[in-house]
Amino acid sequence: SFLDDEADSVQWRHGGPPTYDVVNQLFEQGRTKEWEEGSLEETVQNAIKTWEMELSHKVRLQDFKFINHEKFNLIVNGREGLKGEEALKMGSYNALLKNSLPKEFQYYKADESFESSHEASRSAFPRGFAWEVIHVYSGPPLIAFKFRHWGIFEGPFKGHAPTGEKVEFYGIATVKVDEGLKVEEVDVYYDPAQLFGGLLKGAPISISSSPTQDASACPFHSPS
Repeated sequence: SFLDDEADSVQWRHGGPPTYDVVNQLFEQGRTKEWEEGSLEETVQNAIKTWEMELSHKVRLQDFKFINHEKFNLIVNGREGLKGEEALKMGSYNALLKNSLPKEFQYYKADESFESSHEASRSAFPRGFAWEVIHVYSGPPLIAFKFRHWGIFEGPFKGHAPTGEKVEFYGIATVKVDEGLKVEEVDVYYDPAQLFGGLLKGAPISISSSPTQDASACPFHSPS
């Protein structure tokens, strides 16, 4: 419903607003919580999904409705925060999956381009990567909550064959909002090993048997 109210002047990364029919179906089939309409939990769930939609699909920060453009800061697992333009340039997947291990030990390298990281996520999770709120601990202006992210590993990832199994992880986050309920800061904590443990368990795919497989591909797909 939010997408129906977008201005004609908004610049979309793929030429038009995204559709979420497929991942919405995954969400309805796999959700563990069903929040009452208008509840704090539903409001937080919808707001975070919408913010992630903007970060993944809008080209210009000026078109974002759900963030405070001057104050926005994204912090993941205690790393240095990213301002709005930095997060937009890097992309949500690179921002969320970056880690500080030596490169030879990194199961994910955040020097992926915005496009390649998103394309790889669509390959690994053809039905999308759904997201839900598990629990909300506090309301505005500092919203604290626990979340769950999940998808079905049905496409190749980093030279590993799909398993057809559910891949999921849990995390906690705080979101600071201003008086207009626009996001000033997002602080996320989660264990990436929960995600990659499921993605890397598939049998290796030889280059000869899968000539189109991109061994540098990266995961993650936007929630509905």
